[in-house]
Amino acid sequence: MTEAIHKSGFVNILGNPNVGKSTLMNRLVGERVSITTSKAQTTRHRIMGIVNTDTMQIVYSDTPGVLKPNYKLQESMLGFSESALGDADVLLYMTDVMEKTEKNEDFLHKVQKAECPVLLLINKIDLTNQTELEKLVAKWHELLPQAEIYPISAQANFNIDIVKKKIEEMIPPSPPYFEKDALTDRPARFFVTEIIREKILLYYQKEIPYSVEVVVEQFIEERSKISIRSIIIVERESQKGIIIGHRGQALKKTGMMARKDLEKFFDKKVFLEIFVKVEADWRNRDNILKQFGYEL
Repeated sequence: MTEAIHKSGFVNILGNPNVGKSTLMNRLVGERVSITTSKAQTTRHRIMGIVNTDTMQIVYSDTPGVLKPNYKLQESMLGFSESALGDADVLLYMTDVMEKTEKNEDFLHKVQKAECPVLLLINKIDLTNQTELEKLVAKWHELLPQAEIYPISAQANFNIDIVKKKIEEMIPPSPPYFEKDALTDRPARFFVTEIIREKILLYYQKEIPYSVEVVVEQFIEERSKISIRSIIIVERESQKGIIIGHRGQALKKTGMMARKDLEKFFDKKVFLEIFVKVEADWRNRDNILKQFGYEL
């Protein structure tokens, strides 16, 4: 009896902001590894989610939405997306039924030159009709003739299994790149910062969520509980006041929502302390960005 050949590969998800990349990532991995909100720029890093079977390891990669940078943080975010073009075994280029096909043509030209197989996923198909969808598929076929096109709804889990099967067919023979019990390449602290930042994106309006970074100062894990001390970094004193809110109510609510999600994520009791600190213009300061794990 011949031994089954082991397959491993990197499947990178790319696209403009707000098309549903993180929702798709969580569907494909079967776990919540990427935070999801309706706001653009929710994902700032490149996050890997790893799916293992006895004969296969698929390393999915969620990337920030592609945008024209206005400050150094966004330059780093674009860098994460561009790096994902070069090291994929399969590229998932994601769009949706509302997005204009000519949006971000510069990046699309790079996708057109990709040397690996490309699957074009048209998301949110529940928001259109068959006639409009067919027109959109024809347009995308002209723009990315080398791509196989799949209309999907990541939210409703429609056609995701078909995409998964196609990906599994395309993964090359290779030994695993990570331990077979690994779910992600990120440490536990990273998910603490992401879950707190998700609550800030959901709870605060306007510029506030985009001016915020979260740092974990202390993470002590015991058998039945985890004690966490974290800091929310803002750029201005006025933002600090908004984050804390009247008599600390806004910060208290954010902490409570984050703690509930962290307890679900770690399946343990969580004690969470959150403080707020001003770090002027941090989104444009190289030393601070490097400290926060952004590549420049």
